[in-house]
Amino acid sequence: MKNNSNRPRAGAVRKSRKGPQVGSGGQGRQALEGRGPTPKAEDRPYHPAGKRKAAEERFAAAGGRRGTDGGRPRDAGAPARTGRPQSARGQAKAASTDEIVTGRNSVVEALRAGIPASALYLAARVEFDDRVTEILKTATRRGIPVLEVMRPELDRLAGEDAVHQGVALKVPPYAYAHPGELLDRVQARGRTPLLVALDGVTDPRNLGAIIRSVGAFGGQGVIVPQRRSAGITAAAWKTSAGAVARVPVAMAANLTQTLASYKERGVFVLGLDGGGDVPLPGLTWATDPVVVVVGSEGKGLSRLVTQTCDAVVSIPIGSATESLNAGIAASVALYEIARLRADAAG
Repeated sequence: MKNNSNRPRAGAVRKSRKGPQVGSGGQGRQALEGRGPTPKAEDRPYHPAGKRKAAEERFAAAGGRRGTDGGRPRDAGAPARTGRPQSARGQAKAASTDEIVTGRNSVVEALRAGIPASALYLAARVEFDDRVTEILKTATRRGIPVLEVMRPELDRLAGEDAVHQGVALKVPPYAYAHPGELLDRVQARGRTPLLVALDGVTDPRNLGAIIRSVGAFGGQGVIVPQRRSAGITAAAWKTSAGAVARVPVAMAANLTQTLASYKERGVFVLGLDGGGDVPLPGLTWATDPVVVVVGSEGKGLSRLVTQTCDAVVSIPIGSATESLNAGIAASVALYEIARLRADAAG
């Protein structure tokens, strides 16, 4: 039998080619050489330092001057940056500080007083009367944009508790007066000061009612503390029936110190409290310069304010179990002072 040992076994066949082998031809030589040292940050055009350097070179070539914003150039007409740029959310928050004055009387009084407004909202198919007609004419004459909106949208703008009566006016935040300047203004007009200060009154509707009473009984202004007190909001505008446009409101950083400074200028400080020892009828200080201090319904006058008062006045009521809220108590006191002043003048 013939020996077949020289035959290649199955699966072990080795194929060989004749001729030169094909190589890479040096195609990967550049990759093997590397990119050299890493350039500096300012020499890389895509790096923030490189962009800043290029901007400075362009600015210097244009003949500009270097600004003071951390060594960065600033356009000649651009204002200096004093902090972080305001984001869109911050701008929206700043715009949301505007107040919405609701109610026909409030809007009429605000427009009559010339308060700057950015928009007037009228409900679709609103029922016209003399007030709405005056509102529309005044807004048109002053160039205030008039927007007709559906009532659900007007409800949203006015707030849940506001009664808008189909009209709303967008006004800037209320500009509070300074307590000292408020008194200066009253004395400069030769009038006997009759002012009301609030101590812990946090309901804006009470504030609006007191402002309305001050305007009705010849008062010249209201003083509110900076903390723990109601401010001029849409609810205060509505409750005051627009009296906020005529009666100035001052904000005191420290109510006790403000009252003490009033006393030094000859103004008597009279606190209202159910347990006061001076009855309101026939009040002796009615014809003198006075500031009436009204406390909160729950706590009344604070201790420091009570100690600052020249007298604590009580309003006699029929039942010891009943009490008056801040707005009504202020109205009764202002009426009695106005009556006594009228009797003295007549």
